[in-house]
Order: sequence, then structure tokens, then C-alpha cells
Amino acid sequence: MAAEITFGVSTWLWTSPFQTSSVEELFPKIAAMGFDAVEIAVEDPDLIDGEAVKKGLEKYGLKAVICGAFGPTRDLTHEDPAIHQNCFNYIEACLDLCVLWNIPFFAGPMYSAVGKARMVSVEQRKREWGLAVSNLRIACNMAQTRGIKLAIEPLNRFESDLINTAADVVRLVKDIDHPAAGILLDGFHMNIEEQDIAAAIRLCGSKLYHLQVSENYRGTPGTGQTRWEAFSEGLNSINYKGIVAIESFTPENKELAGAVCIWHPFAASQDEFATEGLHFLKSHFK
Repeated sequence: MAAEITFGVSTWLWTSPFQTSSVEELFPKIAAMGFDAVEIAVEDPDLIDGEAVKKGLEKYGLKAVICGAFGPTRDLTHEDPAIHQNCFNYIEACLDLCVLWNIPFFAGPMYSAVGKARMVSVEQRKREWGLAVSNLRIACNMAQTRGIKLAIEPLNRFESDLINTAADVVRLVKDIDHPAAGILLDGFHMNIEEQDIAAAIRLCGSKLYHLQVSENYRGTPGTGQTRWEAFSEGLNSINYKGIVAIESFTPENKELAGAVCIWHPFAASQDEFATEGLHFLKSHFK
């Protein structure tokens, strides 16, 4: 059975942080380019008028996905419970936006702070794994009460020392043992960490709620070394019916570019990145 795929693009390709004014700046051209969905990177919920965004989504005929941003103050494996609570407050705000925008899941690497890559003892690793499991179970309860699920994302070894592969996130989801716990995979991280991309997708199976893609170097899909046939094989094998979203970042925002180590543009313009990437994805995932 073939996968049934629709296509999206992240607001991070153009802007950071996403705010209410981003709606009229981005949504018309994202829709005109032919995307089905916009992946909204919610860095600060206080900058977003949820009702205004909802009207924008309806106006331009776009579905939405929310991907979260998890820095040092939103770390569910931190030793300070106050940091956990700050993260829960943020997750709750994002879940409420999911309800408002009719999104079935909230996505992102929500187990720990991005960039937390250290050599620690086995004992500390077990302790932090336990915190991730117990705290994400709490987040799953928060999601379930709203009819929402979580899509938890592995990151490559240079951005996380906890969850790097599909096998890691599947083990985490099994340990959380909650019906709201699911998975987001990102092709950029997979190109670094996975020996077999199709097998990684199959391992996630029905728990795979969302897929992000770019090239192996974070550039425009179709311009690098990614084995796109492996993505097709994997998605078809699990009969994937979700969104494939382009996620990369603008070099124009220096703070964001520095955080993700993008030192130069990957395309003549971010609009070209999006349009050429979508053209390739539509031609590949027929």
C-alpha cells in the first residue's frame, strides 16, 4: 500500500521567532507555492495571537503543525524541578494552540535541552533517562486530556546525548508507556545517525506522526546525498498518511543561525529553497 503524503514547510526557513505578524508575511506565499501545511515553530507563545493565526490558516487553506523549541530553561532532565515546571507551562501553552488550530499532535525534542551533548556517567545517564520518562508521561497526560498526542524527535549526537536514533526514541516511547506518546523523525538527523533509513522508519511504524526533511547538509531537498528512495520505501512500508515538511533555517537571523551552525545561505533565496524543495518532493513522492 502506498503512503498518502501531504507537504509542509517550517516557518524557521524564513523567520525566528514566529509571531502574529508572521501570518500575513508567510502564509500567503506558502499557500501560493503549493504547500498543504505550515509547520509553525513556536518559540514564545506570548508572541502569538492564536485566534489571528487560526483565521490566517483558514484564509489561506493551510493545515498546521506545531514544533516546539527546547532550550536550557525547558529541560525535563534538569536537576531543578522549577525548570521542569517551566517546560510543562510551555508545553501546555503549545498544546492549547494545537487544540485551537486543530492539530492532532505537538512535536519536538521535548525530553531535554537542545545542545546538551556531554560525556556523563552511566548512573547520570540512567537518572536523566528516568526523568525524561516520568516527565514526558506527565506531558502525555496533559496532551491526552486535550485529545492531543506528542511526537518526540531524536536529534543527532552533536545536539543531544540522550535520544539520537529511531531505536532510542522507540525505547523511550515504550518506557513512557502512554497512548499519547509518538514520534517525529527528521531526515537531517537520520542522515547522521541511522545505518538504514527505511529500517528506522519501519521500526517507528504507526507511532510515526510526522516527518521533517532537508538535504544531508540542511539544504534544498534533491541537491545533496540523501537516499530519498529509502524514505519512500520506509514510508510506503508503514502506509504513512502524514505530512512531510521541509525544515531548515534562515541565515538572516544571526541568533538562530548560530544556534544551528548555519554560516552561509544554502540557496539563492529562502523562497527558492522552498519552491525547489517542494518541486523535488512532489516529483519524488508521487
